[in-house]
Amino acid sequence: MNSEHVPVMLREVVSHLVSRAGGVYVDCTLGVGGHTLGILEADPYSRIFGIDVDPEAIALAKEKLKGYGDRVSFVKGNFADLISLLNQHSISEVDGVLMDLGVSSIQLDTPERGFSFRYNAPLDMRMDQTADKPISYELNKESSDRLTEIIKEFGEERWAKRIARNIVTARERSPITTTARLAEIIERSVPRSGESIHPATRTFQALRIYKNSELENLESGLDQAIQILKTDGRICVISFHSLEDRIVKNTFRTLERGCICPPKIPKCICGKKPVIKIITKRPIVPGDEEIKANPRSRSSKMRVAEKL
Repeated sequence: MNSEHVPVMLREVVSHLVSRAGGVYVDCTLGVGGHTLGILEADPYSRIFGIDVDPEAIALAKEKLKGYGDRVSFVKGNFADLISLLNQHSISEVDGVLMDLGVSSIQLDTPERGFSFRYNAPLDMRMDQTADKPISYELNKESSDRLTEIIKEFGEERWAKRIARNIVTARERSPITTTARLAEIIERSVPRSGESIHPATRTFQALRIYKNSELENLESGLDQAIQILKTDGRICVISFHSLEDRIVKNTFRTLERGCICPPKIPKCICGKKPVIKIITKRPIVPGDEEIKANPRSRSSKMRVAEKL
């Protein structure tokens, strides 16, 4: 690991999430434990369940939080299975849930994890390297049409078709197995536009999201998180790109509205009631000082809701 992971909007997370002494919280994306540490310090009577799919992250978090004893429980798993994971610890309701959807620095800055085009490394991108196969497997197997679909849908990349076509052409010569080779293919595929981001950014994002089923997991995790919240309990979600934020925003709005009957029907017949109250009508974003200290925070947005 080349750099310490800095928790994004830590002060804002703690102020919105910790509302009572002795609360039970879930950090659905534990990472190396930065947000969890902030909650533990803000409420000295709190108990936290830290969930992560990455065994390396859990090992680092255990070391960081070893002084807090049984106030922290470490759970290897995916927050898409949140209710099942907590049931294993006899937990049926909690005071707060945090989801930080960003990729941890231990993943971005560890070359062999294959998340970043900044290093020449095996093309992997698995959050949990004990599961499934590296992304290079799909990259060398899927059709041009399917690769176009993945890159366009999950990366919102306008040059997806050209990138996919060039990937298929390149792999006919030899399999694409490294980040550097993939980045070079993408650079040749995307016209120079003067954008500040690297041409490979959107495609690498798309492949990572696809490989780890991130959007499907988010939808499932949000639903379960709100189910297990106590009345007045809160959920904080930090997203880093528009696809995630759209899911969070739309889910919150639907659950706050309740009734789904057509507007022309004079009386509700669906029976659905509001489940949450949205606390942040507009997402919270990091301030200039935080962005300067931690540039990776610049695209983050936090939305908060409270269970009714």
